Amino acid sequence: MPDHDEERPISYRDAGVDIDAASRSVEAIRLAVRSTYRKEVMGDIGGFGGMFSAAGLKGMADPVLVSGTDGVGTKLKLAQLLDTHDTVGIDLVAMCVNDILVTGAEPLFFLDYIAIGKVVPQKIERIVEGIAEGCRRAGCSLVGGETAEHPGVMASEDYDLSGFCVGAVDRAKVIDGGSIEPGDAVLGLASSGVHSNGFSLVRRALIDGAEDELEMHRLDLGGATLGEALLAPTRIYVKPVLDLLRAGVKVKGMAHITGGGLTENLARCLPRGVDALVRPGSWKEPRVFRLLREATRLPEDELLRTFNMGIGFCMVLDAKSAADAAARLRVAGETVFEIGDIVPGSGTVRYG
Repeated sequence: MPDHDEERPISYRDAGVDIDAASRSVEAIRLAVRSTYRKEVMGDIGGFGGMFSAAGLKGMADPVLVSGTDGVGTKLKLAQLLDTHDTVGIDLVAMCVNDILVTGAEPLFFLDYIAIGKVVPQKIERIVEGIAEGCRRAGCSLVGGETAEHPGVMASEDYDLSGFCVGAVDRAKVIDGGSIEPGDAVLGLASSGVHSNGFSLVRRALIDGAEDELEMHRLDLGGATLGEALLAPTRIYVKPVLDLLRAGVKVKGMAHITGGGLTENLARCLPRGVDALVRPGSWKEPRVFRLLREATRLPEDELLRTFNMGIGFCMVLDAKSAADAAARLRVAGETVFEIGDIVPGSGTVRYG
């Protein structure tokens, strides 16, 4: 039988859920959320549902809604270990908006879900500030979310994140890879580091047993700490890529390089009858991948299908358009490499 005083009421707080803390969290994040609002947002934080006007779609002949959902994965364990919670929200947004971007869609609005063992308003505020920063970088609005306290299910310091994004593109401008043909060029946009995939292996190879070294500044990381290098947030490619498309540059296919690396993800935009022939060494890898190569001792092909290895986003274009596209992206602040070509094949990624 439960051990409690039968004459004393049992409150929700006694069960481990602090409604007052949750209310304080909502107030703490109000300004951050409002900072993401586009003109289409209706209502305010705290409603039962986020409202977003569809008036902006009137300029499209045949608007198509594109949605995506994702999480941050076990990178969160490192954030919790270092008590650093203001960057993983950027990761959360990036994983969703970069995914829908490959269709040519503009991200419109975003919702988040935070499951946490114990609500600490300051921690929730830092997480949501990161989510809001990601939304600002992507140009989309944070229109709603949920924070769920799970005592007895999760440890008090533990939390998990998931996100959901909706965007839109005119049907005539949907990018699906169907026109990719031999002779086309593959551009790779640099990643900011490991991004948000492969962290179960990262933790096993670089962190387990060496937790006390995470905050040591290292020459092999250019003076950064290992914790800083690994927590670098996923790069958001939305604004420069959309600007490129709006300038009329014909992009045939795109890929967000997430779990599965270049090998699995670039193949997702290839039609049957062609391969992508990628040239390893044609791009500069962030220093952290050298550490992973040494620590895991994995062969190169396995590294390329586990981590992004320095390329976070790929674009396939006609070879004549590639140089102009690369130049425009570099002006917009991206680091761009010509990493391969399209050749006859069977819809796979090859290296050579």
